Amino acid sequence: MLPVGLTDIHSSPRMTHSGTFGKQNRRWAALVILLSGLLAWMLALRWRESGFDWPAFTATFGRLGWGWVAAACAFALLTYVGRALRWQVMLKPIAPHPNFLNLMKATAIGFTAVVLFGRPGEFVRPYLISVKERVSFSSQLAAWALERILDLLTILLVFGLALAQVRHSAVGPRLSWVLHTGGTFVGITGSICIVILFVLRRYSDFMRHRLLEALGFLPARHLARAEKLVNAFVAGLEATRSPTYLALLFAYSALEWVLIAACYVCLFRAFPETSHFGWNETLVFMGFVSFGSIVQIPGVGGGIQLVTILVLTELFAVQLEPATSIALLTWIITFVVIVPLGLILSFHEGLNWGKLRRLEAEAEL
Repeated sequence: MLPVGLTDIHSSPRMTHSGTFGKQNRRWAALVILLSGLLAWMLALRWRESGFDWPAFTATFGRLGWGWVAAACAFALLTYVGRALRWQVMLKPIAPHPNFLNLMKATAIGFTAVVLFGRPGEFVRPYLISVKERVSFSSQLAAWALERILDLLTILLVFGLALAQVRHSAVGPRLSWVLHTGGTFVGITGSICIVILFVLRRYSDFMRHRLLEALGFLPARHLARAEKLVNAFVAGLEATRSPTYLALLFAYSALEWVLIAACYVCLFRAFPETSHFGWNETLVFMGFVSFGSIVQIPGVGGGIQLVTILVLTELFAVQLEPATSIALLTWIITFVVIVPLGLILSFHEGLNWGKLRRLEAEAEL
């Protein structure tokens, strides 16, 4: 098997960087900055009120249960296996015999790119899969979109259960707004995701025909290209039309989040301050922190650290210093642990990270 070089980008159909796409990126960047600033402000208030004892912070690492840390890392790495298995199901309608090893490599490299480059790194995984499995990039962007919907549905379910477990009297003023608006948000967003899944499953052909009709004003050459892209995108969603495949997608999504929960349980057992946490506390923690993972700043993570500290201090009355230690280790285990493997695999595959970083500008949606 030939190594996947980034020169393949130029031999595959090039995708233009449209002005609309650029505006979307700027809006997303503005949202990330706004959310990060809000969380940082809330955390700064917390630090000013209680102060921060650096010796106490460093001392928490000396009391760690490293066996539990190793177990948390193992469960974290297994989540990437679950993601590769789920993507394998999404591939089967257009590639009946996908190579699982290829999917694992693309998954490890893709999530490494997310850690290093932020959200633009999300394009790396579908691109590598499209090259390795010889399917269109558009179809794998569709698979990526389907994966995001499944993850969002699971996060909303976990968040809804977490809200049901938290008493309003136990929540500090800085998090009370989450409980006030969380139920409505979960209900509306979850309903939208279910409707989208239903429409994709039942009316994808209808959507394809209507979209192509709307593009009928294009010249024949451009219309043929648009038709090819639309057909490829719809093909990437074909797994939703099979009851068996759809059941497998939900099963692998559930497995993914059980592994994530097991990772957090092990992580909490590693710290004396949270060693008494069980599955109920873990569910509450996951429900709130899952939204923090949406804000990902290249190289340094982002909202997950800030939200982790706020949830531990406000909901569970953990001291600021151990809460900060837990936040740092949470980010390392849930995000950074894949980076060494991803870098090794990328060098083995002959990838050029400079060109990978520019993949966003060469992608066509």
